[in-house]
Amino acid sequence: MAVTGWLESLRTAQKTALLQDGRRKVHYLFPDGKEMAEEYDEKTSELLVRKWRVKSALGAMGQWQLEVGEPAPLGAGNLGPELIKESNANPIFMRKDTKKSFQWRIRNLPYAKDVYSVCVDQKERCIIVKTTNKKYYKKFSIPDLDRHQLPLDDALLSFAHANCTLIISYQKPKEVVVAESELQKELKKVKTAHGNDGDCKTQ
Repeated sequence: MAVTGWLESLRTAQKTALLQDGRRKVHYLFPDGKEMAEEYDEKTSELLVRKWRVKSALGAMGQWQLEVGEPAPLGAGNLGPELIKESNANPIFMRKDTKKSFQWRIRNLPYAKDVYSVCVDQKERCIIVKTTNKKYYKKFSIPDLDRHQLPLDDALLSFAHANCTLIISYQKPKEVVVAESELQKELKKVKTAHGNDGDCKTQ
């Protein structure tokens, strides 16, 4: 029921679409004023970016909050070479999904795989990442499961480590896979603008 509810909210949202640089960019405006922007690979329909924006209590538009995709470097253009080098050495957390899994990458973690612990916290509905040497700790939720009101399952969680990057995967429940497939069908109905001007046409 929850999955149907979320999918229905996406169907009823005001949608605009633009095809640009090999990406299908979709903007959603919900009745409560929230905005969501997604970018899909034009050929594979793989989700590349998802971000949210909400209005403040005074009605002003807030900053975009990234949910999926690689964050842009913060102020890199204003930093000197030494500061840029130091910043690049810090762990970088990002989410990049595949067709079958939610996936997160944490770069600049040089420790051996057996140093890491990755588990589900059922009470807080989040995933916790920590190291036995106490050098790194991170907890994060899976908003998709919250929107669909689905439980977290330790059996769907796995992780790997290579090239100083910790890769955490959570297999998508079948309900999510079905909902994403239905959404792609829905997005094909949205009139899509073409070009480089950044303008979108309304559904």
